Amino acid sequence: MKLFNFKSAEMRIAEATLKKINKLEAQISVLSDDELKAKTNEFKGRIKSGETAENIRAEVFAVSREATKRILGKRPYDVQMIGGIILDLGSVAEMKTGEGKTITSIAPVYLNALTGNSVIVSTVNEYLAERDAEEMGQVFNFLGLTVGINKAQMQPDQKRAAYACDIVYSIHSELGFDYLRDNMAMTKEEKVQRGLDFILLDEVDSILIDEAKTPLIISGGDNDESNLYTIADLFVRTLSQDDYFIDEETKSVYLTDDGISKANKYFNFTNLYDIENSELVHRIQNALRAHKVMKLDVEYIVRDDKIELVDSFTGRIMEGRAYSEGLQQAIQAKERVEIESETKTLATITYQNFFRLFKKISGMTGTAKTEEKEFIDIYNMRVNEVPTNKPVVRFDDKDEIYVDMHSKWKAVTREVKAAYERKQPVLIGTAQVEDSEILHEYLLEAGVPHTVLNAKQDASEAEIIAKAGQLGAITIATNMAGRGTDIKPSKEALEVGGLYVLGTEKAESRRIDNQLKGRSGRQGDVGYTKFFLSLDDQLILRFSVQDKWKEIFKVYGEDPIEGESIRKAFLRAQKKIEGFNYDSRKSVLNYDDVIRQQRDLIYEQRDLILNRDDLGSIIRKMLAVAAEQVVNNPYFIKKNDALDLEAFTSYLNNNFMAISTYTFDKEEIKKYDREEMTDFIINIWNKEYDKLRQNMIDKYGIAALGSSERNIILNVFDSAWQDHINVMDKLRRSTNLVQYSQKNPYQVYTKVGSKKFNELVKRIALECAVNLMNNYDAIPSSNSSIDLPWITSSEGSENQITNEQASQFIKSLLDSQRINLIKNGVSIDETERQVTEMGKRLVKELKLAIQKSQESENNSPEVQTKD
Repeated sequence: MKLFNFKSAEMRIAEATLKKINKLEAQISVLSDDELKAKTNEFKGRIKSGETAENIRAEVFAVSREATKRILGKRPYDVQMIGGIILDLGSVAEMKTGEGKTITSIAPVYLNALTGNSVIVSTVNEYLAERDAEEMGQVFNFLGLTVGINKAQMQPDQKRAAYACDIVYSIHSELGFDYLRDNMAMTKEEKVQRGLDFILLDEVDSILIDEAKTPLIISGGDNDESNLYTIADLFVRTLSQDDYFIDEETKSVYLTDDGISKANKYFNFTNLYDIENSELVHRIQNALRAHKVMKLDVEYIVRDDKIELVDSFTGRIMEGRAYSEGLQQAIQAKERVEIESETKTLATITYQNFFRLFKKISGMTGTAKTEEKEFIDIYNMRVNEVPTNKPVVRFDDKDEIYVDMHSKWKAVTREVKAAYERKQPVLIGTAQVEDSEILHEYLLEAGVPHTVLNAKQDASEAEIIAKAGQLGAITIATNMAGRGTDIKPSKEALEVGGLYVLGTEKAESRRIDNQLKGRSGRQGDVGYTKFFLSLDDQLILRFSVQDKWKEIFKVYGEDPIEGESIRKAFLRAQKKIEGFNYDSRKSVLNYDDVIRQQRDLIYEQRDLILNRDDLGSIIRKMLAVAAEQVVNNPYFIKKNDALDLEAFTSYLNNNFMAISTYTFDKEEIKKYDREEMTDFIINIWNKEYDKLRQNMIDKYGIAALGSSERNIILNVFDSAWQDHINVMDKLRRSTNLVQYSQKNPYQVYTKVGSKKFNELVKRIALECAVNLMNNYDAIPSSNSSIDLPWITSSEGSENQITNEQASQFIKSLLDSQRINLIKNGVSIDETERQVTEMGKRLVKELKLAIQKSQESENNSPEVQTKD
């Protein structure tokens, strides 16, 4: 008996609001369709007048419930309204499978869309995004709101149109990639997203926790080192079991002393770990991981001679995803498929830091309570368990544990055959593709008809799962069965016990097991769940107790092991791995937080440059920072601490004054001390750059000036930032080595990373200054007029060339020649001399060409006939 029933603040607000919603139902239900639709504009007007979304929440939810009932024919239950309020409060709503989470989302999404801010609903795959947008979109369209779908293969203008809608449905990864691409855009018009205001995450635990270890990365540019991958792969194939050590708990692999000796001999090295061998060591480490840790049909599959990654939590293929830092190429070498070029990281962000950019975030799932601490620590979101509409009557049986894998598969086969004979539908959950195919063979041998759903058949996922509740249906599925599509047992199936969910291995997280169990017993249906385990399961293999346990329990032979202690041991192992995974995600986040602060500053400056029409003030600041760097550059300081005037003056003139009329003179420069010299150079650069800007305006107009400057600055920004990301990646990989000197790798990473970022800021300023001062588009046009006192051809001719056209043509050639000469280091005076000579020659040649053309035209038969 519970003495206390503590409710969260969110749950108390939800229950109080529900009473108001139910009171309003009578007056809302009598409204006509038009009156109900008109409520949307009324709500928008009230919000504009100063009412908050919280003030009108109950009324909005009542309207949403009525619209859902009329359009979809389903009146949302009270528990669905409670779930919706929890979502609007920015929390996680834990709702059991089959409780109608999709309909629960309608009211909070409608309320947040009324504010005019961006509202995004994120799902785990495109099938669900399209399905939900289509079905729920009917309600939103009825209420006068627009709905868009954002997909990976869409063109930027289609994405822009989707994001411009009141509500957009998308998969989570594409949202992150769009954010990164927007921060690589060269104009503000190229951006597709319109803000990160409110997001509702379906299967929130899958997105924010299961996938949080993997950062989103946009890559580009080839770095072809395929021979290194092949060499490392060939070496690893020569290793015996004594040459490497696998830490099963952390899934790490290392060369032993024997392995290092073998590597030194194989590559003819004195010491494998000399600094010059670091790149090869990295490739060997990846090859080791690919061969000894990464398993075919577990972490990845080979399809159409391509490596496709498998999501370890859902069993789904991760479309368009690849391992970074050369691991993908190591797996390609292992599987003897084409080795793609390793690419450079252009932009990256973790899921945690991307979703924390939203002003308001909420999520719903069937299982999250076990990870509430992580939700609070990282996302400041509380998990609220929403009661079920009907009591759960499903029976969760005790786990059955066997000594070895073969005994387990035999027991599963017997159990499934018995269920098939009584026609009870069975959903068998397997941890990986490999297991589903092993069980498939066992069931074939036993003569049990069944369907297999794993990463290799994920295209037909929804269809297979939808039929899993029919009388006599036997379905083998990887963990993807726990997401998305409801399994509705037929009436006949419920009469023989409902859906039987049979687990064949404990997952790394209790949430995944609970998801699988939750497929049975939806909406008060009868159901049954049971897990069949063995001491050969991955959960036990990760700890060094397997051999000892197998020895202790071998007396059971092929019979299940009795007693509660072994079941508790499995639970302890599961909790320990949950702890490892949490630490891993926390580590990823901590390291990314260092990059996040830097990324926010860079993206903020980038947006400032994109949105400013006049970049003059920004450029002046860059010139000032660049001047300070040049003056304080130790390269120009002699041993006696004096300035090397010759080298310094030459550097200034060659790098900054190539197209300017001013030339620095060392005699003038030596008049100034260090501080005065900086001010002097800044003053000269500002004056000269003002002239170059005016040249651009005179030649192309003020809009072209802004566009040219923006492109120069953004190109420097992006190139420097991409180099910095890759430097930080390498720094992160190498900082783990400082543990051997009793230093904290995270502290070293933070300290060195901050220093690298300061260098980045200075580099951006210097490179922008150089490129802006050498903007060849700003070279003045020749002031000499080109005199063309001749008629080009007979009046009315189709090929007539006017004086103005000829003049413009020659001027464009001369401008191009001027730029090329200056780029090649020719002085301004010599350039003008050569350009003038070229101009005279071109005028002469053009006159002769047109003269010949006229003569030819006059002598042609057609002209004679006209005469």
